[in-house]
Amino acid sequence: MNIFKELQTTEKGLTAFEVEKRLEEYGKNELPEKKPEDLFSIFINQFKSPLIYILLGACVVVSLMGEWVDAIVILIVLMLNAIIGSFQEGRAQNTILALKNFVETKATVLRDDQEFIISDSEIVPGDIIILQEGEKIPADAKIIISNGLRVDEAAMTGESKPIYKNIEDDVLKGTVVVSGNARAVVFATGQNTSIGKIADKISEIDTEIPLKNNIKFLSTLIIRAVLFLAIIIFIVGLWHNHSVEEMILSVVALSVSVIPEGLPVVITLILAMGVWRMGKRNALVKKLQAVEALGQADIIAVDKTGTITKNELVIKKVFTNNNFYEIEGIGYEPRGDIKMSNEYINPVDDSDLVYLAKLSSLCAEARIIYSKEDDLWHIAGDPTEAAILVFGQKVGFHKEELNKQYPKLEDNVFDYQKKYKSSFYKKNLIVMGAPEEVLELCTKMYKNGKNVRIKRDDIEKNLLKMLNEGLRVIAVAQKNDNKTEELSFVGFLGMKDALRLEVSDSILKAQNAGIKVVMITGDHKITAKSIAEEAGIYLKDDKIITGVELDNMSDSEALKEIGSVSVFARVNPEHKLRIVNLFRSLGKTIAMTGDGVNDAPSLVAADLGISMGRIGTEVAKEASDIILLDDNFETIVSAIEEGRGIYKSIKKVLLYLLSTGMAEVFVILTALLLDMPLPLLAVQIIWLNFVTDGILDAALAFDPKEGGLLKNQFKKPNKFLIDKLMVQRMIMFSLIMGMGTLLLFKQYYMIDMTKALTISLTVLAVFQWFNVWNCRSETRSIFNKDIFSNKFLVFGTIIAVLLQLAAVYNPFMQSILGTTALTIQEWGFIILMASSIVVIEEGRKFLTRAT
Repeated sequence: MNIFKELQTTEKGLTAFEVEKRLEEYGKNELPEKKPEDLFSIFINQFKSPLIYILLGACVVVSLMGEWVDAIVILIVLMLNAIIGSFQEGRAQNTILALKNFVETKATVLRDDQEFIISDSEIVPGDIIILQEGEKIPADAKIIISNGLRVDEAAMTGESKPIYKNIEDDVLKGTVVVSGNARAVVFATGQNTSIGKIADKISEIDTEIPLKNNIKFLSTLIIRAVLFLAIIIFIVGLWHNHSVEEMILSVVALSVSVIPEGLPVVITLILAMGVWRMGKRNALVKKLQAVEALGQADIIAVDKTGTITKNELVIKKVFTNNNFYEIEGIGYEPRGDIKMSNEYINPVDDSDLVYLAKLSSLCAEARIIYSKEDDLWHIAGDPTEAAILVFGQKVGFHKEELNKQYPKLEDNVFDYQKKYKSSFYKKNLIVMGAPEEVLELCTKMYKNGKNVRIKRDDIEKNLLKMLNEGLRVIAVAQKNDNKTEELSFVGFLGMKDALRLEVSDSILKAQNAGIKVVMITGDHKITAKSIAEEAGIYLKDDKIITGVELDNMSDSEALKEIGSVSVFARVNPEHKLRIVNLFRSLGKTIAMTGDGVNDAPSLVAADLGISMGRIGTEVAKEASDIILLDDNFETIVSAIEEGRGIYKSIKKVLLYLLSTGMAEVFVILTALLLDMPLPLLAVQIIWLNFVTDGILDAALAFDPKEGGLLKNQFKKPNKFLIDKLMVQRMIMFSLIMGMGTLLLFKQYYMIDMTKALTISLTVLAVFQWFNVWNCRSETRSIFNKDIFSNKFLVFGTIIAVLLQLAAVYNPFMQSILGTTALTIQEWGFIILMASSIVVIEEGRKFLTRAT
């Protein structure tokens, strides 16, 4: 072919020296990505919020009134918020960029006539790439060998139907192999590919903002509440003979205090830390909005292979010519002894076993490759077919030699509807797939080198024995006579994928957390039940539904049954999608795992799509919200726990911020209604907002995850992120802080107004020092929690105390804030009053724990 001459390569691939040379010449096979925002852009973005617009407006108003001190303080608050926000958002951005490195797309190449699995970024023009079902094509290439290759080019052309690709056709980077397999020679990489030429447009697509809608609803609610309260307070103040100027300043200051301008920053911080923790626990949050669904899952629908099993499919037992053979060995290592009737045999001497191994190896299209780096055998392609190739090598067959000896004429890939695949050779048709489907096609059986009448009852009894051992069974049949359409049964391959050691405990954790775990598998009903029972998924009185049974049910019939079903057997990808939609129609939040090309629709349809990082196809990874880097079910449970922890952290911060604002509103409004002087100056309200809200809420965001998050069913938060208990606690906290402040203010304002204002400011600050520790838990006493488990909160509290001391005793701060020095006795009254918020909240927590 001319393409080999043009690219100066051969069918055996490039040499290692040539690869290095071309990497230097062409660069890595990578597309340009959108550049991360620089620090200045992030800083400017901090001001693009409706909450900030109101504060900027307030700054303009007080400036026009000549209150430059108040205006400067508001500007300082906004600038500090923007600086802190820029720092945290920059950290969040770096976190997400770092997490991208966790997932590396692999490709299989032929170099020096040997197959290697490499990072697709290392592919160079002239490389021979091997394409398998489910893989994303890593570079623009020309087909040189094709076995029923069909490619989904929707990403490039918009064409919805997969396209067959023949020899000398082009395949494009970013498109997906839907079925079949092929070899192709790469002619363009990186920016020189078709997709590379439009990559600048693609790289500008923004990712979703986490909790976007919830923050939007909450911001709208806060803005409306602030405007309403501002109007009420302004009118009441004028009614009680306060000056217009005084009321404008008070309303502006109160608006500054009530509006939680730091909320978006803190939520970004909480999410970034949560996502990073998930990454460390092998769950890569690919789409950040998935955090919303994580803690709320009611159903986890798991694909058996690799998630609850080790994904080391090994053929343990085979059946042919009325004999059972036991196959030894570990994982995908192509070595192991074979026994028949508990005695070791030389497989080469057993013609029936040899014939079964040869036929099954010819039909299998995966690859097993040894890696010197980690001293392990890796696979490319379908794990089932890889296990078959390993079995073939144990008997003595090598795929490459078989292909040369028996050239394939046609290959029909596995059909999810028919549940079998077939391969055509010169004189042979080989069929391999689900036993019940393959046996249905057979009228004869292969015995002692001849096709004889099939003994169906005996074969099915032996099949049942294998299924009851929890084996996944594949049937092999063949036709070696062109004059007949009759298939002959050859044998069964029984494979086992051992359960992960920790899976039973993880499933129990999920069930205790109020999450139902269902297993979805293509295995036979009996095999599926055996594995599900061992894992703890299938419990007494649970039901099992097969794909055929599901097809025969209407949606209304299926909805009546689905609640008691824990295993779905012999299902195809279309069934998976229907199962997801059935659970969702019941109002359930469902997390769905998948690894194949055809799993993509159900991963997208689920509230939370979870793909496998190791065995998952690129299509499944792209469709998912989360990628399990270790393909482990325990990681799903850990990720759900992290999701719940994230919501708890957001609730803590919201409780603290909003109860503080409500307390200040209560103080001002009550003072006006009682014809008292205003207990706080505008500049003092702004200071209080900066010292308490600005420092302590960010410190509270670092609170470690609470224990017991998986002990009960999780209540889904409403669109405002606020629940009934939060509202009750906000009201209680604000009343305690408000009444305590007014009681102390009343004792002093008739004697010394400056002293009274200083005491109001200080008692509110101390209330909030205590209250931030109250907010750490809904039920646990602050004395039962490890104080130093959140060092940021300890240091934050110390800084807040030092700043308040400066506000009270530093002459410059006194001139700005209108404060005066306090005596030790006055500090005693303040601390005693402020500690009441801890005493009352501790009482509430005690009663809650008691009930």
